[in-house]
Amino acid sequence: MIVVLKRIVTDEEKRDLIQMIEKMGLEVKDAGSENHGVLGLVGDTTKVDITHIEAQHVVDKVMKVQEPYKLASRTFQPMDTVIDIGGHKIGGDNLTIIGGPCSVESEEQIMHIAREVKAAGGHLLRGGAFKPRTSPYSFQGLGEEGLKFLKKAKAETGLPIITEAMSIEEFDLIEQYADIIQIGARNMQNFALLKHAGRSSKPICLKRGMSATIEEFLMSAEYIMASGNPNVILCERGIRTFESYTRNTLDLAVVSAIKELSHLPILIDPSHATGRWQLVEPVSRAAVAIGAHGLMIEVHNDPEHALSDGQQSLKPERFTKLVKIVEKIHQIV
Repeated sequence: MIVVLKRIVTDEEKRDLIQMIEKMGLEVKDAGSENHGVLGLVGDTTKVDITHIEAQHVVDKVMKVQEPYKLASRTFQPMDTVIDIGGHKIGGDNLTIIGGPCSVESEEQIMHIAREVKAAGGHLLRGGAFKPRTSPYSFQGLGEEGLKFLKKAKAETGLPIITEAMSIEEFDLIEQYADIIQIGARNMQNFALLKHAGRSSKPICLKRGMSATIEEFLMSAEYIMASGNPNVILCERGIRTFESYTRNTLDLAVVSAIKELSHLPILIDPSHATGRWQLVEPVSRAAVAIGAHGLMIEVHNDPEHALSDGQQSLKPERFTKLVKIVEKIHQIV
């Protein structure tokens, strides 16, 4: 439910209204701006008599949010969410470039790639310390040792770190190292993990599940936000279809759909979407042209010998070239 305030409302009048609504058993989120007073009501609004709120002299109108997701809804919060990570802003009119290997394999490897990502103009460093793999026999990551290597790379380059948490047991450890905690596609509907992420002070990057609808995607974001964490970044990494030429099928329309339905930033992961390094550049160009807030790209200095996903990783020189191209496209659009 949305409460739209009249143009001229004092801070004291707003506080009194919020206190009155909270006594009805609802949580109140101030989703307004300097020129637009909006309060979002969260909870069981079916038991609330709307006329009691409408009768308040500071209230212009009361509207119901029709979507099942409330906090993530554009109706609830008209202004874009912009998240500041180490001085770089994600969302709004900003373009974010995230680069790094699928997996942290060694200190030497991640340090080398971090320097290349920084030199190319990347804004954040990605790298998996705990890796979800289809085969139990594949490389599963270095664990905390990998997190320490990421921390060292950040100390040298200044690049904030994004890395994935696969379970609640790993989450608290990763929170000590990461600037953004990623929840991968396989865990998009791991509701216990989503609720735990909602209690974190760190921004969460939520990847779309391989068979998830846009509504299901936003409902997973809602779990995080409803648990107290408003800093959610969405990431499209392709969905599963009958097509086998690419690793997944990239749904570029999701960018426009999310920007219409939600205020949350939306990134594109062209590496996992295509599974082929040859396709990463053209797909990245298209993603930025359609309005994505950023890209998450796998970069490896020796992809032929990578322990995971080498076939979809760009070498540093190609990544450098790509960053320059998408920055030009972003300036145009």
